[in-house]
Amino acid sequence: MIYDVIILGAGPGGYVAAIKAAQMGGRVALIEKEDIGGVCLNWGCIPTKALLKSARLYEEIKKSDFFGIDGIDKDKIRVNWEQMNTRKDVVVKRLVNGVTNLLKKNGVEVFQGIGKLQDKNTVVVGGQILKGKNLIIATGSRAVMPSIEGIEEAAKAGIAITSKEALGLKDLPAEVVILGGGVIAVEFATLFNALGSKVTLVQRSARILTNVEEELAEGLQRHLIDKGIDIITNSQIKRVQGKSVVLEVMGKEKICYGDKILVSLGRKPNTDGLEVLGLEMDKNGIRTNEKLETNIPGVYAIGDVNGKYQLAHLASAEGITAVENIFGQESKINYEIVPSCIYSFPEIATVGLTEQDARKQGYDVTISKFPLSANGKALAEGESIGFVKIVAEKQYGEILGVHIMAVHATDMISEAIVSMQMEGTVYDVAQAIHPHPTLSEIMMEAAHGAIHKPIHH
Repeated sequence: MIYDVIILGAGPGGYVAAIKAAQMGGRVALIEKEDIGGVCLNWGCIPTKALLKSARLYEEIKKSDFFGIDGIDKDKIRVNWEQMNTRKDVVVKRLVNGVTNLLKKNGVEVFQGIGKLQDKNTVVVGGQILKGKNLIIATGSRAVMPSIEGIEEAAKAGIAITSKEALGLKDLPAEVVILGGGVIAVEFATLFNALGSKVTLVQRSARILTNVEEELAEGLQRHLIDKGIDIITNSQIKRVQGKSVVLEVMGKEKICYGDKILVSLGRKPNTDGLEVLGLEMDKNGIRTNEKLETNIPGVYAIGDVNGKYQLAHLASAEGITAVENIFGQESKINYEIVPSCIYSFPEIATVGLTEQDARKQGYDVTISKFPLSANGKALAEGESIGFVKIVAEKQYGEILGVHIMAVHATDMISEAIVSMQMEGTVYDVAQAIHPHPTLSEIMMEAAHGAIHKPIHH
């Protein structure tokens, strides 16, 4: 028996590829050593969003008098961390069961265990030898525990943890030190701060979210500081001493304390066991082209393992693209239009070029910004922090990038993605009638601003 496709890893890249391949008439083997859904579904995207919803609701209840709701004794409000985690686990279990049933419904054969490669057409799992015409590597990534003095001992003691362990904490820590200023670090800082923990975030560079549009990142940093998060920038981690982290900041020693030290200093691709294939690698992972092909014919690599972006939605898109190419359809990923989302309070969502990158690439750009404070729905909901920024090419108005800081920014960014996918212009967005009152009107107003002037600002 020969499979059309064998897939290593059942995360958001692997399981989507498996379903797509089965839908296209292929015989598919999907191999997973842990849980269906991978990091995203079990220990990442979904569980963190479930907890962040609880944290958001907790914050809103504390502001009940602002919305004219009396009778809530705020002295009695408390965080039930155990119940929050129970709800999170229920959400995860439901989604995992849903994906498992989809795989079964589509006729995908799932093999539990570690897939050991003998060659590009042969994988051994649980004593069974699987033969396949094509191989998709979707083995994901894992958190890095860097070589810092004392961190190994702190990890063994359960003090230094990664995001995976953070989602399994039995108790809500009173004080947390977060090492790193990327997306995962900022989301956990938001979560723990909202639930009442004292949070210290340690960042090596001058600001958090160094890969995010500068104005957005700096705006969110100021807001997080206003909410009580201690953000230490331009710092160097010297060592970890039990529950303390010793830093060097501006040439001086500084000590931070936390019941838990959350290490969020990057992830590395899971490429162990793939050496037999002779894949070309770069510093980020397995090298692939826009069709997700590796240097070995019939072998594809999708998701975190190819190191392009560590994004679940891109992994899924890459899975579909790889499968379409396997079955003879010419399909490519446009890496210029990949959205990135941060589920902080408020959220951040971006797609395309920043103003700085657009200018570096030689574009004659026009920039338009519109604040949430001038949006009726935002004011009505008490969510007026943030703005949208459109980066457009001046002559024809083609949209090059959109950057949003707002409540529900992660939902609103899709309008920008579709517009850019169709090579749309600010004229198209401005002429599209947006419903009122909605937060989405900020896109229309910013588009008007790119042409001439916004109406309501």
